[in-house]
Amino acid sequence: MGAALGLLLGIGLLLVWQSTAPPAPPRPRTRLTVRERTREMLAQAGIEAVTPAALLLSCLGTALVVGLALLVVSRSFPIAGAFALIAGWAPAALVRMRQRKRRTELRDLWPEVTDNLASAVRAGLSLPEALAQVGVRGPEPLRAPFRRFGEDYRATGRFAECLDRLKDALADPVADRIVESLRMAREVGGSDLGTLLRTLSGFLREDARTRAELETRQGWTVNAARLAVAAPWLVLLMLSTSPDAVDEYNSGAGLVVLAGGGAVCVVAYRLMVRLGRLPEEERVLR
Repeated sequence: MGAALGLLLGIGLLLVWQSTAPPAPPRPRTRLTVRERTREMLAQAGIEAVTPAALLLSCLGTALVVGLALLVVSRSFPIAGAFALIAGWAPAALVRMRQRKRRTELRDLWPEVTDNLASAVRAGLSLPEALAQVGVRGPEPLRAPFRRFGEDYRATGRFAECLDRLKDALADPVADRIVESLRMAREVGGSDLGTLLRTLSGFLREDARTRAELETRQGWTVNAARLAVAAPWLVLLMLSTSPDAVDEYNSGAGLVVLAGGGAVCVVAYRLMVRLGRLPEEERVLR
């Protein structure tokens, strides 16, 4: 009896302490939602005017149009459905392709940006002025975000908030490193910012040169994967005009063949691309 009373007393004291203790800070969210990842992909592709909802609607619209067209031509729901799925993924695939192409192009421009910032800091400009002048003298593809930073800073005078908007507009891991270096220099101070930027510029040039050599050597693997995946579906597209072949695919066995072939193509393509393409640098300083 005494042990039970002691246990109840301990539980009561624990509940009282928990009710008076300060709440634990919320854990930072590290994983992005699908909408946030899509918005970041569009920003990295340089098409910020397109929203994730608009991209989704374009995928659905493309799938609907292609599916109806193949249904009219082939009179086969399985064949039309297969090509509708492929067409529905096409807009997102084009955005990803443009994203990778733009990141490759910008990889050669970031050293020039860091050189401009280092020269501006060495000339005695303030950090906001150094960033704003990149919108005038920097590489042409990167001028617009830095120009908007200058306009935001002149309108608000809030350096930290303007830096956050600049990071969101650039959506690049190299830009994150540059922005956080400038933020730390602004908050903590120090005279080594110019040296840091010049060191970062040299590192970025070496990294871009190394990645370009490796991508040239491994590019054939990715191209071979694309050709291997596209070939059977091109054959199916030609067979869709033959009534005898269409009748075979309209059966249950034909549906199983289409579903199994699609699954094998997806798995094989993902595997070959993962083995043949260099991993992209992730944004760890969001």
